[in-house]
Amino acid sequence: MSATITVQNPYSEAEIATLPLQSAEEAERLLAQAYARYQNRKSWMPKHERIAVLKKLASLMEKNREKLLIDAISEGGKPYKDSVVEVDRAIQGVHIAIETLAHMGGHEIPMGLTAGSAGRMAYTLREPYGIIVSVSAFNHPLNLIVHQTVPAFAVGAPVIVKPALTTPLSCLNLVNLFREAGAPEDYVSAIICENDVAQKLVTDRRVGYFSFIGSAKVGWYLRSQLAPGVRCALEHGGAAPVIIAPDYDIEKSVAPIAKGGFYHAGQVCVSVQRVYVPKEKAETFAQKLAEAGNQMIVGDSLDPKTDVGPLILPREVDRIHEWVQEAIQSGGKLISGGNKLPNNCYQTTVILNPSDNAILSKNEIFGPVVAVYGYETLDEAYHRANDVDYSFQSAVFTDQLSTAMEAVHHLDAQTVLVNDHTAFRVDWMPFGGSAVSGLGLGGIPYSMEEMTRPKMMVIKPN
Repeated sequence: MSATITVQNPYSEAEIATLPLQSAEEAERLLAQAYARYQNRKSWMPKHERIAVLKKLASLMEKNREKLLIDAISEGGKPYKDSVVEVDRAIQGVHIAIETLAHMGGHEIPMGLTAGSAGRMAYTLREPYGIIVSVSAFNHPLNLIVHQTVPAFAVGAPVIVKPALTTPLSCLNLVNLFREAGAPEDYVSAIICENDVAQKLVTDRRVGYFSFIGSAKVGWYLRSQLAPGVRCALEHGGAAPVIIAPDYDIEKSVAPIAKGGFYHAGQVCVSVQRVYVPKEKAETFAQKLAEAGNQMIVGDSLDPKTDVGPLILPREVDRIHEWVQEAIQSGGKLISGGNKLPNNCYQTTVILNPSDNAILSKNEIFGPVVAVYGYETLDEAYHRANDVDYSFQSAVFTDQLSTAMEAVHHLDAQTVLVNDHTAFRVDWMPFGGSAVSGLGLGGIPYSMEEMTRPKMMVIKPN
């Protein structure tokens, strides 16, 4: 009898589905057929056929929007109101890929600049590096799969995607709709498997590009095991810092920071985690942030009124609680929260001035916890904000253009937001981390660029 997994609602822990785990033999079958498609260039789908499939896919996603929505909420635990946004973004992502494909191409390389290059013409075109293997995360169970499959298919690369075992249904829904839209299995397929099978798939020499969204520990390990020449994009977590400048009215920053910190119970790689506030205002701000968090409804994600849903697994609730207790023991003052709740939920939590060496000051907590730190000078705030191993998105709140420009220059981040929280993202912008936070760029147009290589054509007319 083959092994299975049970998919559960993280709030009610009710069983949603039971799925068979796929074996190494099935992984080999999927890999072999995808590689055969890539190797047979006569079988490559032309652009107009790929565009037709993507247009039909977007239409089918609209038609099946309610199922996509309910399955994503039920397995992932993101609240209804935020999951509506996710599904709409996922559909929009398909359209972004179509638009990008229409304008994506090579360019002329000048010849005749030297006597030796005279009489020639040269152009670049773009083609995929090879088949793509994607490993995804649970926290945006539909939109992440879109980001790891749609750009690949758009550029003509066969793709095999492995979803998180906690949230496979959204992935299977999308792949099934791909199939209904006309994408052959050897172009887009999913595998539900354990980590050992996934590692064999990822590290096979036939893979041309590896896309990973998940923990830094796993991502960097898998990168070290890739076959020579395999390109990759790694999207890991962060410990996003926000600086409130001395000139800024802290009242105006509370609502966006509360949203950015407690959205999806903090289970977002760019959630607000560390907020640096002028020392004399820090406790006042922490109290106001706590009040905003206390007004949020924590509960069942399927209830449209819910603001903060459950953590994905019980062990995550336990880990977060341990980190909160350690932060308090390090000298932090608990302003609000700090307690486990039923149904795998955790209170929205604000801690004032934990030690800079506390676990949650140095690492991604991935929970509904925000730490507030008082600072004396902006230079101090920049230094403390940067003094972690992560570098992803950060933010500054200021009414002064000079301070905004200074912060953009000094903050070590791929993106610096001004007067907005760090969890902001649109799917056509470059998105990615550096240092421990990752490698390469996401964002659908940027993924399409990274998944392809420029290929030179040099013509010497007879």
